[in-house]
Amino acid sequence: MVASVIKPLESKLPRVGTTIFTVMSRLAAECGAINLSQGFPDFDPPARLVDLVAAHMRSGHNQYAPMAGWPALREAIAGKVRDLYGREVSATDEVTVTSGGTEALFCAIQAVVRPGDEVILLEPAYDSYEPAVQLAGGRAVRVPLRSPAFSVDWDRVAGAVTSRTRMVIVNSPHNPSGAVWSAADLDALERILGPTDAYVLSDEVYEHIVFDGQEHASVLSRDALAARSFAVSSFGKTYHATGWKVGYCVAPAELTAEFRKVHQFVQFAVATPIQAALADFLVECPEHHLGLSAFYEDKRDHFCRLLAQTPLGFVPTAGTYFQLADYSAVSDSTDVDFAHWLTREIGVAAIPVSVFSTHASTERVVRFCFAKNESTLEAAGQRLRRLGR
Repeated sequence: MVASVIKPLESKLPRVGTTIFTVMSRLAAECGAINLSQGFPDFDPPARLVDLVAAHMRSGHNQYAPMAGWPALREAIAGKVRDLYGREVSATDEVTVTSGGTEALFCAIQAVVRPGDEVILLEPAYDSYEPAVQLAGGRAVRVPLRSPAFSVDWDRVAGAVTSRTRMVIVNSPHNPSGAVWSAADLDALERILGPTDAYVLSDEVYEHIVFDGQEHASVLSRDALAARSFAVSSFGKTYHATGWKVGYCVAPAELTAEFRKVHQFVQFAVATPIQAALADFLVECPEHHLGLSAFYEDKRDHFCRLLAQTPLGFVPTAGTYFQLADYSAVSDSTDVDFAHWLTREIGVAAIPVSVFSTHASTERVVRFCFAKNESTLEAAGQRLRRLGR
């Protein structure tokens, strides 16, 4: 018998390992640390929404939903887009329900990026963007945001656009920094892309978490941008239910048709009773998403009051449920080393910001998630005060 010889597998993502979110959450569990690293709440979704899910399960909505999404949910999403951004979209042809925002981001990239195409990322950038570009055969072109405010250097973005630019990925409110775009940013993006045929992938999963009286600047609020954009959002972020993994993508009919060609073979359909419940809740309780900014602004302010009692430096975040903190008064370590030390020795887990970038940085900054109960934040604050001893 001749033994077969199988060559070692050549990885399609040779530089990709386990995500930092998995690493830090696992370390937090091993050390018994308070997990302020991975971005998920430690409180429940609205009770009414949970009741609606159970009711739809009992009423028999337990088989496949339509591939594009539960019709009533797509109608509710279209209504929300109209009410918030003044845009009429077709629930039938321009709205697709996905398995979380991450699936929507992946499908949009796979739908339009081809081998040899360039995709502009603004970094620090969420870690799922570049691997999806690589799997599509494209090349990520990273443009650094300007510190310390993480604002966009639009001259550098314009300089990065070439004849090979297929897509620009934008993210506001921004993960990990919490920076929030203004109308002027939309103006700049529209001006730069005007002469091109590049698409926009707009990651807007924190669209309802914007603070201090600001408004979310969505690409859906601009005709010229909406015509070339995939806009992605997340019910998990909005309804404190990240484990349900339900999001959606809004795009023009031509782009949605290509998006769905990918979606149908990645996920096909999202959990039916959850979709049906979300459709009911969106219509019945719009005050939830309309009041989410105030809800999280209170948590931000409380967490910042706790941070003020430590040697960590910070500027209150403008959006998302993440707060950056500068630890340079505490340690000269890299942010990765500091995050591990903080978890093991202080008992609070955070995310090192450098993992979102490829450009070298000497800044000493970590990201905390404050989407937690007050008791959790108080306990974390008590431990972080030990940094000053």
